[in-house]
Amino acid sequence: MGLTALGGCSKNKQPTASKPGKYSSTTGIEYNTEKGMAVANFKKIPEGPGLVFIEGGRTVLGSQEEDVTMSHDNIERTVTIASFYMDEAEVANIHWLEYLHFIRTDSAEEFYKSALPDTTVWARDLSFNDPYVTYYLRYPGFRYFPVVGVSWLQADDYCTWRTAKVNEKLASGDNNKSGGLAGLFKKKPKAAAEGAEGTTGTAGALGDGKSKTSIENGNTLPNYRLPTEAEWEYAAQALVGTQEVGNENQEEKRIYPWDGKSTRNAYGKKQGQFLANFKRGRGDYAGIAGSLNDGAMITEYIYSYPPNDYGLYNMAGNVNEWVQDVYRPLSFQDVEDLNPFRRNGVADPADKYDKKGYQSLIDDHVRVYKGGSWRDVAYWLSPGTRRFMAEDSSTATIGFRCAMINAGSNK
Repeated sequence: MGLTALGGCSKNKQPTASKPGKYSSTTGIEYNTEKGMAVANFKKIPEGPGLVFIEGGRTVLGSQEEDVTMSHDNIERTVTIASFYMDEAEVANIHWLEYLHFIRTDSAEEFYKSALPDTTVWARDLSFNDPYVTYYLRYPGFRYFPVVGVSWLQADDYCTWRTAKVNEKLASGDNNKSGGLAGLFKKKPKAAAEGAEGTTGTAGALGDGKSKTSIENGNTLPNYRLPTEAEWEYAAQALVGTQEVGNENQEEKRIYPWDGKSTRNAYGKKQGQFLANFKRGRGDYAGIAGSLNDGAMITEYIYSYPPNDYGLYNMAGNVNEWVQDVYRPLSFQDVEDLNPFRRNGVADPADKYDKKGYQSLIDDHVRVYKGGSWRDVAYWLSPGTRRFMAEDSSTATIGFRCAMINAGSNK
């Protein structure tokens, strides 16, 4: 066997992930033979329906607004966020109904019932919101409005199901090019393909390299999941739109996910129109008839208002969004400066908080939510603001979107 074969590649051609060569560069053993290891063809990660790419980098996280709540729980700090993917829009009612449709056919009735959103979140003792209780989730006109009444636990279950269903679709070989969950299942998925036992749902299979779908083959998607708080805040800032090519200094900041200090559009034909769905002031949810300022008394179409510079819609207003992190007031100083994330019981354990004595609301089952909603004033639209709620609770003002790692990349 010649030196070329032992090296795996010809002179001056180093092996790469997409071109590993015919032979191992360390043992010289030929791949994809009876005695050699199976090495599948690989180009890049399959495209995840509904996702857009978020280029990572260095940024300053933390509140850009005056800390009117005096919580001091998101003080500025410099961090680096690795590139990742995020849903371009909030998960909508039609997507949740699709979820309910599939789990009703292949899951226990008990789990189906646990996945039903709490539509009574619209009910108010002194408001006539009764129609939303009945119609908001299921009426066709609300299909592409953000799903609400969903707890953090329910959103997390949805991410697990979505991962399994999308990878099942990849395993069937009937790939859909249109993108978006709404068009993903126009045809009935084929029965589990031969060798598709590698499609285990949440993370794909570890596999033996011979299965049709496995992590080693690179043809399964990583987990859909809730974004970390740092990822969400970074994506909402979208400072990539302010950066000059070749300039490593971040010279501009943003109070909101758009330029300027105003919540109105400062340019073009839509000058003066609001850039998000929020509560302008006491009793003012939408403006006056004939000149509605944000156009929505409650939630709004998930693609309303201009997207930010990453192509993400409604990263301010419409609905708050769940993120992965457990809430702690000192997360800003405790977490790492590369891909920061607050887990359960780390560094600041729950036994330091007197929840049993009703002196605290904090334990390991409260999660952060971000972004502001149709019912919030402009202060909460700033990416650096944060609040928390019990992970098994839900409201008419909180929804979510999914994220995914950028697998196979160091960026």
